[in-house]
Amino acid sequence: MKFRLKTYPDLGLLVIRIVLGFSYIIVHGGAKLFAGPALWTKIGSAVGFLGINFSFALWGFLASCAEFFGGILILLGLFFRPAAVFAANRAFSTGGPLSSIAYPLELGITILGLFLTGPGKYSLDYHLFGRK
Repeated sequence: MKFRLKTYPDLGLLVIRIVLGFSYIIVHGGAKLFAGPALWTKIGSAVGFLGINFSFALWGFLASCAEFFGGILILLGLFFRPAAVFAANRAFSTGGPLSSIAYPLELGITILGLFLTGPGKYSLDYHLFGRK
């Protein structure tokens, strides 16, 4: 029996989803969500460039929830593509010199690649909604 890595793309997608999902749950969303209103206000003030100058704590709370619950959806492979869109938007939202955008760019491209390939057969999307 010959071992071929190319026969395990769904396992590879599962590993990527697990790592990225936990990263969004623990590092990004969870850390912000459970930090409280002071951090939510700081995060929410980012909408000021859109001319929105009210309810910064609410906007920050919603952004934190999107990262936390989006991470859960990515981890589970449930409503995967919509969750990937939100994750990619978050990853690409950091600007600045190349050194400061390298990580967000890498993460954004990874999420975009996952969006294009889908969650794989080891996902709730696959089992609930069939093969896509």
